[in-house]
Amino acid sequence: MAFSHGYGKMLDEKYSIEAIRNAYEHGCTFFDTAEVYSLNLAGIGHNELIVGKALKEVRENVVIATKLMPRGMSILGGSMYKKVKEHLMASLDRLQTDYVDIYYLHRTNGVSVEKVAEAMGRLIDEGLIRGWGMSQVDVDVIDRAQKITPLTAIQNIYSMVERDSESEIIPYCMENDIGFVPFSPIASGLLSGKITTETKFEKNDDVRNWVPQLSRSNIAGNQPIVEMLKEFAEKKNATPAQISLAWMIHKYPNVVPIPGSKNKERIIENLDASKVELTEEEFGTLEDSLNGLTVYGHRGLGGF
Repeated sequence: MAFSHGYGKMLDEKYSIEAIRNAYEHGCTFFDTAEVYSLNLAGIGHNELIVGKALKEVRENVVIATKLMPRGMSILGGSMYKKVKEHLMASLDRLQTDYVDIYYLHRTNGVSVEKVAEAMGRLIDEGLIRGWGMSQVDVDVIDRAQKITPLTAIQNIYSMVERDSESEIIPYCMENDIGFVPFSPIASGLLSGKITTETKFEKNDDVRNWVPQLSRSNIAGNQPIVEMLKEFAEKKNATPAQISLAWMIHKYPNVVPIPGSKNKERIIENLDASKVELTEEEFGTLEDSLNGLTVYGHRGLGGF
């Protein structure tokens, strides 16, 4: 996402493609995009185009996920299947592939989840998608969809400072063999330890201006969490961001975080979180520390 949306001005396309290929060469095999990742800066599909160019030569070796934003689909008549397929075919063209591994409903936006689930089932049968998922949904919505066409993955916000999904959503996913894909697992950079009260975000298309934890007062309030991470990371010869990712990977067997960045070095740093192994004692220490600290700012499922 960050190459086209959400973190200020877009980078040169060559740099973005090189960064994606570097990630692949470093062992990354799961890439997540969406048709609307670029809506504000370059229009529909720009991010998919970059991903398609970068991964075309290694398509069979990677998992590609993209998302459908149901713009206007809740108020227009006609077949839901045809509408969903129309979006999908446009994404396939931009991604330069004849299938996607996971096709998400990006937001429910008032559409019939049951009808979308039926459409996704048909697309699976046709071989155009290998599985499907939803983003920013609660257990009730997940269960309604699951009864129609079994889900592959749920992509919700989740991090050390956004833990709502721990109570019902992740347990439901585990019980029903559904993958859980946390977006913003480093809390838009807060848990990297690199953001301070003096950090200035870009004015145009930078979601960090609106992330509750990243207001000046909340950055200050959340410093005890950041400092705890820094101290723990130093002992593990890791970075705070890596510890925050290793924590959730250790905690759940079905969790696959998708940390976003438009910086080549940060992407590799995040991938190397997979090399950070926590003992049960270390994990327990992290849990106890987090449970004893107050989080300032909350996005939740109602967030963007």
